[in-house]
Amino acid sequence: MSTQPSTTDYVFSSRGSLVGAQMLFVAFGALVLVPLLTGLDPNVALFTAGVGTLIFQFVTKRMVPIFLASSFAFIAPIIHGVSAWGIPGTMCGLVAAGFFYVALSICIKTFGAGFLNKLLPPVVVGPVIMVIGLVLAPVAVHMAMGRTGDGSAWLVPQKTAMIVAGVALLVTVLTSILGKGWLRLIPILIGITAGYLAALILDATGVSASIQAGFDPGSLKNFTGPAMVSFQPLLDAPWFAMPQFVLPEWNLEAIIFIVPVAIAPAIEHFGDILAIGTVTGKDFIKNPGIHRTMLGDGIATAFASLLGGPPNTTYSEVTGAVTLTRMFNPGIMTWAAIFAITLAFIGKMGALLQTIPVPVMGGIMLLLFGAITVVGLNTLVKAGEDLTEARNLTIVALILVCGIGGMVLPFGAFTLGGIGLAGVIGVVLNLILPGKR
Repeated sequence: MSTQPSTTDYVFSSRGSLVGAQMLFVAFGALVLVPLLTGLDPNVALFTAGVGTLIFQFVTKRMVPIFLASSFAFIAPIIHGVSAWGIPGTMCGLVAAGFFYVALSICIKTFGAGFLNKLLPPVVVGPVIMVIGLVLAPVAVHMAMGRTGDGSAWLVPQKTAMIVAGVALLVTVLTSILGKGWLRLIPILIGITAGYLAALILDATGVSASIQAGFDPGSLKNFTGPAMVSFQPLLDAPWFAMPQFVLPEWNLEAIIFIVPVAIAPAIEHFGDILAIGTVTGKDFIKNPGIHRTMLGDGIATAFASLLGGPPNTTYSEVTGAVTLTRMFNPGIMTWAAIFAITLAFIGKMGALLQTIPVPVMGGIMLLLFGAITVVGLNTLVKAGEDLTEARNLTIVALILVCGIGGMVLPFGAFTLGGIGLAGVIGVVLNLILPGKR
């Protein structure tokens, strides 16, 4: 007879709360990284991650021990969308992405899970994931060198920025490779902390001021200062405050651009559910069913976007923590969600995160966006397809060149380009090109 406590027991136990807090700690670095990179409110991301996880638990009958939080796959379209249409318009496209998941869940329920593999095979999904990572490469380089994401202005002198970015990157890499136990699960959080401490040391020793005094910005705008970190926003922020929720505004162009991006995380969702099923020894594909998990993910994403938060996705980091602790009860994720919602109303939390210097995030992004590209490449490798075969070569080549090259197709009042266009091209070519010889 099983000795594993029931989900309800975990929700009302001190042990469950402690483990749940650890699970949130594992997810925290990645959770807040997305809003920090895209200009969204970290406190909103915390709130929508917590509520999204509770929504997922309700839809899946509280059977799957998994945590939902900010999706890396949407970083590029959010950055583009915020600059092109503002946060409200971008949120409209992200809400539509959530409804895309809901539509997929209905199709899976109706036709079975196999149809998705036929519609979105690795030869389509792999290159699309690669495009997501590669189009962000210039943003990562600009921020690591101390510039704004578009490279139009200096925020930190280049020499200082490269030192801080290098520390953040090196510590993240070493932690992911050499870290043991819990440390290996939070390399991003440790890397950000190391970079932040490096910036504080450079400020305290006067190195930042010395480099800034002799810095030549060239033809770019110069917003550099003698110190990288200012705690004034932290001092001014209240202890308790409402997150800065933002409601979406209708924008068809944003919908057309962002929805195809949801193809990649939809496929990734399958992998995450299979992974947590392998860890726990249960077949979540059948019970509660992949259609339910996809539906929960979609509703959580739509809810997050309705309030101005980043789209949600199932977190592999938390699955790793579940593997390490052998705590399989979904009740611990209820506690993680409760803690995330509580932190969302602490005003000084968001203010503290906003004090992190841009080069720290740039150093993390260098690795992160490259890793996204490698995930796409690995998708192709694992599929074992012959990429020199004419059909596969055509699909992969056009997805990569059109997506990375920035091709844009005008359709009346709106345009389709970048990642969105790459995704559409891949799906259409896969459907219309003749089969392999």
